[in-house]
Amino acid sequence: MNKQDYRALLLLVNSKGHYSLLKEYAEKRVITLLSQLSTETDMDRVKRIQGSVLELRRIATLRDEVIKGAE
Repeated sequence: MNKQDYRALLLLVNSKGHYSLLKEYAEKRVITLLSQLSTETDMDRVKRIQGSVLELRRIATLRDEVIKGAE
């Protein structure tokens, strides 16, 4: 992502209401995915779920990433 992309995201991460809703959504999706992961037997599907969880957990640090990238 370039600086312009990060600056466009500043509106999202600086709005406490919007950002907290996004984080809450991500946390709930992680819980759902971890539940699926515990019963999954297909290793390709396990890897996809793990990747999804990793990306969703990045939302928790998105604000710091966007602020640093927008500088």
